[in-house]
Formats: sequence, C-alpha cells, structure tokens
Amino acid sequence: MPITPATATNSPSSGTAEPILLELVDEDGETIGTAEKLAAHQPPGRLHRAFSVFLFDERGRLLLQQRALGKYHSPGVWSNTCCGHPYPGEAPFAAAARRTFEELGVSPSLLAEAGTVRYNHPDPESGLVEQEYNHLFVGMVQSPPQPDPDEVASTAFVTPAELADRHAEAPFSAWFMTVLDAARPAVRELTGPSAGW
Repeated sequence: MPITPATATNSPSSGTAEPILLELVDEDGETIGTAEKLAAHQPPGRLHRAFSVFLFDERGRLLLQQRALGKYHSPGVWSNTCCGHPYPGEAPFAAAARRTFEELGVSPSLLAEAGTVRYNHPDPESGLVEQEYNHLFVGMVQSPPQPDPDEVASTAFVTPAELADRHAEAPFSAWFMTVLDAARPAVRELTGPSAGW
C-alpha cells in the first residue's frame, strides 16, 4: 500500500510533528494496537489495516493511478485507483472515501465493500514490507480526476485488455495483482459481463 511521509505536521503554527499511526491487527482483522507508519513497514513488517479502492467509469473502465515520483515507497509505479491506511479507529470505508478525494479530487458516486485480503509483499526497491489486512472497495466515478501532484503523477482509464498491455510494459505496485484478483468478483458484479473483468 502506498505510504506517505512518516510524519505529519500537527498544525502550521505549532511547528511540531506527530507520528502517523497505523492500526495493527491480528490474522482475523481484530485491532491489537498501533505502530508508527514507517516502523510498521520495516522488515519483516507488522500486520496492519489497509484499504484498496477500484473505481470504474460508465464504460466499465478501471481508473488507475501512477504514484508520484516524490514518494519514498513505490514511486512512479502504476496501481489501483487509491489505496492507503485508515487512521486508528477510522472505519475503512470512511478512509477509502477520504483518501480518494484527497489524492484524486473525486468522490465516488457509488462505493461498496468487496471483501478483504491478507498478504505479505516485500518491495525489492525500497526494502519495505507490506504486511496488510486489506479492505477492498469497488465503485463508480462520474467526474474527471483532479489529482494532487504530490500524490499522483498520472491517471488512466483502462479496459481489461489495455490493463494487460500496460502491466506487461510498465512497472506496477507489488500488491496490485493481489488486490485486483481478490476484488474481481465484486468488480464483475459492478461492471457486468460485457466489461470483461
């Protein structure tokens, strides 16, 4: 999952920074504590809550994002519409809607739960580890993305065939195929058989 800088400014006037915390979970997805974001991704990684969003247009094309080049984890790679981590105590659905707007400037016209997937993906480039209990969401988007350039370098709407071509030629996030495959039943229900997902 994408990770943003490990600290966030508490307020512009205070000049202090507070660590960004992730929610640690057990194998059943039950909360067991918190950990600072970067520390949770250091090898071997600590299992934490995450989310992944897959938004589609009216033609059944998936909205991809290319992660900004300035990110310290998986910069410049393509991935699903949006992914990230809820704040401790924040509902995954609320976090998914919040981050989709923050990163892409769009609010889904429909957003539905699509199950969960647990995985362990080391990232060979950064040396960080994604040990995640990931909540999946699928939905529709009806307005053009207006991405935050600090988060997103580029976006593209793709058909399944276009995704296959792009995936063969361009780097994608280590977790992308895992989360897409886990979300496929809900994606097919949302987009219908003609979309080809």
